[in-house]
Amino acid sequence: MIQVAVFGYGTVGSGVVEVIEKNKNEIGKKAGDEIRIKYILDLKEFPDDPYKDKIVKDVELILNDPEVDIICETMGGLEPAYTFSKRALMSGKSVCTSNKELVAAHGPKLLKIAKDNKCNYLFEASVGGGIPIIRPLNYSLTAERIQAVTGILNGTTNYILTKMDKDGAGFEEVLREAQEKGYAERNPAADVEGYDACRKIAILSSLMIGKNVKYEEIYTEGITKITAEDFKYAALLGKSIKLLAQSRETDKGYVAMVAPFMIDKEHPLYSVTGVYNAIFIQSNMLGNSMYYGRGAGKLPTASAVVSDIVDCARHIGKTITCIWEQEDVKLADVKESSRRFFVRVGEGSEETVKELFGNREFLRVIEGEFGFVTDEMTEKEFERKAEALSDLITRIRMEA
Repeated sequence: MIQVAVFGYGTVGSGVVEVIEKNKNEIGKKAGDEIRIKYILDLKEFPDDPYKDKIVKDVELILNDPEVDIICETMGGLEPAYTFSKRALMSGKSVCTSNKELVAAHGPKLLKIAKDNKCNYLFEASVGGGIPIIRPLNYSLTAERIQAVTGILNGTTNYILTKMDKDGAGFEEVLREAQEKGYAERNPAADVEGYDACRKIAILSSLMIGKNVKYEEIYTEGITKITAEDFKYAALLGKSIKLLAQSRETDKGYVAMVAPFMIDKEHPLYSVTGVYNAIFIQSNMLGNSMYYGRGAGKLPTASAVVSDIVDCARHIGKTITCIWEQEDVKLADVKESSRRFFVRVGEGSEETVKELFGNREFLRVIEGEFGFVTDEMTEKEFERKAEALSDLITRIRMEA
């Protein structure tokens, strides 16, 4: 019997318990042994919960119990999750987590501790919820040189942008609706400012490269400046707007960023709508592949955590290889990367635009302004030219 403890009995933690109890027979067969929840750690009271007899408040009870083989860390945040995870691994207990903040900040350290103590630190659920992506990068694509990873990694922002696109609504209006439906937090900054997607692409970038990509060094731009008018121009161009998190190998090094992009109908990520997520991978032998599904939610995320529990159960006393060294990667400057830009400016700037960007096709959708698409140029070059546009309204990057 494999004994498991769950740290944090919130949305994901309760989902983990539900998945294990509902699919007990299937999970046991796949793990090669019965999986049993022994403890649930939480400070709150759950008087009516069917598993209330398993709920404890003292972490020492769990960390000092030699019968506990695997910890599910679904607390979120950095502390006390980091301290508890570190101590569990040092005692030889494997840890499975959905905590992208912790993985992005301390992933390589915790992987090293796990290896030193012949146990595992697994984090499939930290990126893409229920979408299998960490395991494919670690196992299925080991023969590949990954050249680029591009993803829609946040369901809240994808829902908002989809509604703005389909309904012609403004950002604030759709955000309120998303909050009412429970898709967005009361304080939505982590989602709409791109911070959540930034941590996730940092994790994927680290696995892609094999060394540590610090999320603090990734250029991050959210969706708060995207307007209903932007989508009118996008429709005229046969495109949509998505918040993309991407990491790419270039001749100047690795470039990673999170920002809104216009993408056309031929792009694999164009049809990813609503709360769904997808990760598009470009590699040198397989070519293009995409992983799609529910990127969040109680049971999809819990399912990914439980898949890690099964993997840990199959490898008791052994460490699963995960190449993510502690050495930090020096990312290339985003300003040196090249792309096209969609630009909106006020009426009367036609001559200035021609002088700066050459002859352009002017798109007239909104009274008192016009839009155009630049040739490909570096971010630095675009910024220099944009400074000369006194009535610049906005610019949106374009994905090739």
